[in-house]
Parts: sequence; structure tokens; C-alpha cells
Amino acid sequence: MWENILSALPLLFSPSVLLAMAAGTTVGVFIGALPGLSATMGIAVLIPLTFSMDPLVALGMMAGIYNGAMYGGAIPAILLRIPGTPAGIATVFDGHPMAQKGQGLEAMKIALASSAFGGSVSALALLLLSPPLAAMALKFGPVEIFWLAIFGLAAIAVLLSDAPIKGLTSACLGLLLGMVGIDSMTGNERFTFDIMELTGGINILVLLTGLYAIPPALTLALEATLIKKGSGKDKLGSGKSMVAWKHLVPTWCRSSVIGVIVGIIPGTGGNIAAMLSWNEARRAAKDKSQFGKGNPVGVAAAECANNADNAASLIPALTLGIPGSTVSAVILGGLLVHGLLPGPQLFTQSAPITYGFILAMLVTSIMLFIIGRLGARLFINVMYMPPLLLAPIIIALTTIGVYAINNSIFDVWLMMILGLAGWGLERLQVPLAPAVLAVILGPIAESSLRRAMLIGGNDISFLFSSSIAMVMVGAIVMTILSPIIRMAMASYRRRKGKQSSTATTRMVEGPGES
Repeated sequence: MWENILSALPLLFSPSVLLAMAAGTTVGVFIGALPGLSATMGIAVLIPLTFSMDPLVALGMMAGIYNGAMYGGAIPAILLRIPGTPAGIATVFDGHPMAQKGQGLEAMKIALASSAFGGSVSALALLLLSPPLAAMALKFGPVEIFWLAIFGLAAIAVLLSDAPIKGLTSACLGLLLGMVGIDSMTGNERFTFDIMELTGGINILVLLTGLYAIPPALTLALEATLIKKGSGKDKLGSGKSMVAWKHLVPTWCRSSVIGVIVGIIPGTGGNIAAMLSWNEARRAAKDKSQFGKGNPVGVAAAECANNADNAASLIPALTLGIPGSTVSAVILGGLLVHGLLPGPQLFTQSAPITYGFILAMLVTSIMLFIIGRLGARLFINVMYMPPLLLAPIIIALTTIGVYAINNSIFDVWLMMILGLAGWGLERLQVPLAPAVLAVILGPIAESSLRRAMLIGGNDISFLFSSSIAMVMVGAIVMTILSPIIRMAMASYRRRKGKQSSTATTRMVEGPGES
């Protein structure tokens, strides 16, 4: 591993990659500071524009946007009580009350330092845990890979959506899109409708851009709410620190661990990590009453955890092809666009680029602290950009990027159609991540299943012939049944609560008053 890291360092610290990381981090903060935009959208817009770039330059820019956007969401959360990203919800709890006290700039400094700390720990976890997990994945044959792909689909579809049926529907739509093109085993065309451009399948880049860049732009245009310029500046204060930074170190350590663990689990995300961390910080505090009223520890816990989730969510994505969050699903698509196939071969055949990307997650976390301190007041002004101006800019950039891939106007129209479909699915509260993941994992599951059946002589029992396969089957069953189990437990607790309430009422009334 250390040899690969040493070989990646000269590539990482080349001027072009350093510039890309700094630019990506700066743009990421801008994106996160704009309510309605997210790291997912930013990376989806960026990928087509990086098609002709060196892979490490493109991946370094993606790393910067990822880390930068996760911190940028704290700016409107603190000053305007509007989370810039979903992960910024927990930051509102204590960040906005601090701003109301005239401590907005101090809250932003705490959020920045916490984000940089959490992102650095997350990158180190990615660096240390990915190689052994990738080595373990080498033991997987076609049977294990098939069940692993099915587990990834089930986990994202069920756990990433409040309504599991909608998540599974999205995954099925993605599987259908993944079947478009020529069957690799038989050479027959599937679902091409005699359209020559579809014989090669749906380009993953067109799909990602359509589903993740167009819907936010349409939403911005339709639901534009202009934020009055300067509406949050009266809450900045002097920025002089009123908290002892050393007292935040235990919170940072605890929150980083929570963020890393949550990030590794497929189907979770920074918002869950931030909420768990904020609640844990409140539980561990001596004076719980100060939380929700402007406690700096609450800001530190939320921001550290949601950034500690960043690189950790890439651990299953890089090693097993199972992204832990929506953003990592898009980054997975970015890897495929640049010819990098997730799995153990990433750490052998493409070791310099892979380790360079992992180190870029660490370097951009450090860059985030420097850029955030230098441009704090500049980033605040980003919140006041007119949404109606941003929407056409986003659509124009995506159109240029997608057209440049194959110089094909068909790809542009397909992107627009997918974008409208994605916008409609979002309106119906159907998650898009399962569909994207299904397009990536569907062909892998299909080819692995076919190879397994050929090896096993078309005996279906061969799919259950290994202990790893049986563990994966058990995990799939538990994942699919988890919503039913949660509903049953919630119903049981409600019944117990009603019975307890009734018994208490009877005791108060006495036997003679019933």
C-alpha cells in the first residue's frame, strides 16, 4: 500500500491536479451555499466537462466539490435557517440561534474547522480500510458478486427512501434502462426500438447528468425564492472566538467515528450522521438545556459528522461497487466514465490514480479550511444569487458537456428526456439513486448470474453453495424486511404506550370511580 501511495504523490501534487482540487473546493462551497443545489448536482454537471481531462485531475476536482459543498451547506443554515444541503439540517439547530445572538461568523468558523477535521478523518479511514476490503473482495466469484450486486440494490432502494416501494420501483426502472442495448452474451438488441444510437446502451454520463443536473435546475426555475441581499449579514458579529477550541476536540473525535460508521453503511448519508452526532453530543453534555439555543458544541458535532461521512461512503463504492450515499453513486459513475471499474482491480491495475483520488479527499479537506477562512465573507454573498439566473446556466453547461462527449444531439435530447423524467419522479418523491445504481449494478448482476449458472450446470442450488453467498442472502432478506420490522416495533410500542396510559388513568381514578 505504501508503495502505491508514494507513486501517487508526484501525480497528486502536480500543478494541474492541485489547481483542480483548489478550484473544485471553491466551486463546491459556492454550490453548497446556494439553497436548492447539492454536491450531487455539482458533480453531475462537472463530469461531462471533465471527459477529456486526465482522470486524476477530474477526480481531484470531484473530491473538492464533494468536501466543499458539504461545508457550504452550513452557511445558509447558520445565517438564514435554510439548510444549503440535506446534511445541513442538524446545523440549523444551534447554528442559527448563534447567528441570532450576533455570533454568525463564529458559528461559521466552528463549522469550517469541524468540517475540515471530519473530512480528514474520513479520508484516512478510506485510505486504511479500502485496501484490506478490496483484498477480501478478490475471494468473490460470480455467485458472490451476483448476490453482492443484489444486496447493493436492495440496500439503496429500501434504506434510502422513506417509502421502500418507491425505492424498489426506482431500482426496477434503473434495471430496465440498464438492459437497453446489445446483449453481451447473445448479441441480440434489447429495447433499442431500431434506434441506432441506443445499440450501445444508455451512456452513464448522459443518465447521470439528466437525472441529477436537470431536475434541480427546473426546480430552481419553478420555485425560485429570491433571498434579500444582506438579510443575514446583521447576524455575523465580530467573529471573535468565544469558545475554547480544545473543548471541541472530544466532540470532533466522537462525531468523526459516528460519521465514518454511518458512511460505510449503504443507504445512509450525511444527514443521518449529523442528526445522530448532534443527539449524541447532547446526550453526553452535562447541561442538555443549552442545545438548540446556540451551543457551539452542537454546530461542531453536526458539521464534523456530515463531513466524516464523505470519504467513508466511498469505501464500499470503490471496493465493492456499492455506494454508501447518493453522491458516491454519482462519483462511481464518474469513475466508470474515466475507464476505472470499481472493485479490487482499482487497487492493482489503477493503483496510482486510485490512491491519488483517496489522498485528494484528504488534501481537499485541508484546502477547505484555508479557502474557507480566506473567502468567508465572499461565500456569504453567494446566497443572494438569483435562482432564475442559475437555472439556465446549469442547463447550458450540461448541454455543452453532454454534446461534447460524442458530438451527438441525440445525447442532448436523451438527457433532457431523462431530466424531465427525473424531475417528475422527484415530484412523486421517488428517489433517483436506486435507478442510477441499478443501471451500474444491473449488468454486473446479470453477467455474474449467467456465468454462475454456466459453471454450476444450470443448477440453481449452485447460487447458494458458498458461506459468503448465504450471508449475503441473509443480509438481503433482512434489508427487505427491515421496514416491516420497524413498523411492527413502532406499532408494538404504541400499543404498550396506550396500555400504560390506561393503567395509569385507572390507578388515579380508583376502583370506585371507574
